[in-house]
Amino acid sequence: MSSSTRARSSDATPGRPSRGPAHARSIRTHRAARAVALVATAALAFGVVGGAAALTSIQGNITQSGGLDLVADRPDRTTPDPDDPNAGEPLNILVLGSDERGGDNGHEVAGVEGMRSDTTVLVHVSADRSRVELVSVPRDSRVDVPACNVTGGGTTAPANTRFNAAFANGATAGGDVDSAAACTISTLESLTDVYVDGFVVVDFAGFQDMISAVGGVEMCIPEAIDNPKADLKLDAGVQKLDGEDALGFARARYGIGDGSDLSRIGRQQELMAAMARTVLTKNVLTDLTQLYGFVDAGTKSLTMSDNLASIPSLAGLAFSLKGASSGSITFMTVPNAPDPQNPDATVVWTPEADDLWAKIRADEPIAEPAEPSEPIEAGATDDAGTGSGEDDEAADAGTDDQEVADDTAGEPAPQQTKEAGKEAFSAADQTAQCG
Repeated sequence: MSSSTRARSSDATPGRPSRGPAHARSIRTHRAARAVALVATAALAFGVVGGAAALTSIQGNITQSGGLDLVADRPDRTTPDPDDPNAGEPLNILVLGSDERGGDNGHEVAGVEGMRSDTTVLVHVSADRSRVELVSVPRDSRVDVPACNVTGGGTTAPANTRFNAAFANGATAGGDVDSAAACTISTLESLTDVYVDGFVVVDFAGFQDMISAVGGVEMCIPEAIDNPKADLKLDAGVQKLDGEDALGFARARYGIGDGSDLSRIGRQQELMAAMARTVLTKNVLTDLTQLYGFVDAGTKSLTMSDNLASIPSLAGLAFSLKGASSGSITFMTVPNAPDPQNPDATVVWTPEADDLWAKIRADEPIAEPAEPSEPIEAGATDDAGTGSGEDDEAADAGTDDQEVADDTAGEPAPQQTKEAGKEAFSAADQTAQCG
């Protein structure tokens, strides 16, 4: 961890004055809007109830008609586009994968008690909605976890420990997911000075629902996987994963790759990239029927902060991203290195992490787009391809080069493979070789 990161961690306290006023105004505005909506709803309800007696007395005088059912070949009914409630503002949404033991998750983690988070991803949506950047925070990062407020008025004790301890400590002290999420947000904000606008907690059951909502995802599995602990068995090659297999792929750690949390993060990023490609390929973001169905199915098992919890708000945000392409969705892991105190178990953030958080605060791209490779044109020759003596040798070499070019004409240029989990990549990049 860099000195500046430590300084931010030790000095930070909940509700920092330097950022308070602007966001306080935002919160007050949001609450005022909700109050207006509640008042309007209450007035409408009063009017309906007050007029119910009069409505009942005249209802029998009205003859109802089903004539509209007889009309054929009707034009499409126009539906207004959903509005993005945060249009023009960048958004930072913290996504937490919860291993809560019990309920619909009981069969996945039987015999283990408590509430933990093994997956933390900060989703940054640019103000102009042209970029979506997902930054994975290693659960085994050794960081300064500050004291945080929990449900019931208590606080947790500060500690220098693993990052994901913040979620568990909040859950233990407060007894609910609200406290767990709040402690994780407090920790991330103190380490990065990045304001978190909202959060989403995804449990195992919810994750399966989201994959099922898009009909599964297609992925390249470079090597066969047989992992009984994750209940996962996959053949090598291109496979279409259903919700259950996708869950196993996301959870699997030991027996796959090097067995590290960083390796699992890479697979989770590949899975999220595959889901993004699937959503974009099926035009989910531009088809309002599919969009509402996807958002509805995907939110039934989620816990979300109040400002994100309405389906219209989520649909508005999703629809505002309709111009996004797979190349504008970037995945990255917080830059890290083995922890000198415990290199086999934990990692620390490197100075490059400070640069990453600075870009997010400034709403700048976290990674430059890769330069497209220039294909070699068949038949291209050197300008010195004519003459005598040494020039003739150059001409002969040019002829040989042309023959090689002719032999390889039409073959696709090899595509660079990015290493998920260790370097930034987009959903359009290739991260594994299959055939």
